[in-house]
Amino acid sequence: MSRHVAIVTDSTAYLPPPAMERHGITAVPLTVVLGDEALEEGTEISARSLAAALQKRRPVTTSRPGPEQFVRAYRAAAEAGATGIVSLHLSAEFSGTHDAAVVAAKTAPVPVRVVDTGMVAMALGFCALAAAETAEAGGSVDEAVAAAEKRAGEMSAYFYVDTLDYLRRGGRIGAAQALLGSALAVKPLLTLEGGRIEMLEKVRTASRAIARLEELAVERAGTRSVDVAVHHLAAPERAEKLAQRLGERIPGLVELHVSEVGAVIGAHTGPGLLAAVVSPR
Repeated sequence: MSRHVAIVTDSTAYLPPPAMERHGITAVPLTVVLGDEALEEGTEISARSLAAALQKRRPVTTSRPGPEQFVRAYRAAAEAGATGIVSLHLSAEFSGTHDAAVVAAKTAPVPVRVVDTGMVAMALGFCALAAAETAEAGGSVDEAVAAAEKRAGEMSAYFYVDTLDYLRRGGRIGAAQALLGSALAVKPLLTLEGGRIEMLEKVRTASRAIARLEELAVERAGTRSVDVAVHHLAAPERAEKLAQRLGERIPGLVELHVSEVGAVIGAHTGPGLLAAVVSPR
């Protein structure tokens, strides 16, 4: 089906494939560099392969898509009938993906609005879904952007990691914070704030940290209508248990997504990641 406003995002949105197909959303892949091999997220490297490499302490880095990848996506959308494009991406604090999209937008065959959502994972995915739903209802590019930005402004993302070491290696959290966590043997709870990863709380054990993660998500949801995503890396049982408890405790839950993060985010969080994203409707 032709859409007058097309929605483009990147592979770190971790949207379920059926949702992407239903809404016609295109995801441009980031790249994971494993040793000397560059692999596209989502097609050439799985989260499980990435987790195994991290556990063996193999060198892992990530890189943004090139502008030419966005140019191809924008051209394909225009050829499919789009007269405008909304391009929504992970926080520019994490990646140069937004900048690559801005460069590509200058030569796109139709107008493109590139948005730094300040989000990542399904926090980004929910923004893309909000924009797509607005476009499908006949909304303009500006209205689709406004819907995505409204979602982003109300979003909360909380996550637990077994260690801060992977975030420190990737430069996503300060070395002082990482060393403090290691010295005290605490289990950190983190949040997205202003497009950056910030320390939220320090908890003494993994079980207490996961229980606190649940409480934070329930408190944030309240009685409103919300969508929730639970993410993990190599921790499916933890994720399913958390999802089950959130389903029982959040009265206004509309949609609940449970998924393993991809290799790009996994490279910076490490195995054991557990996250909850709460997105008011």
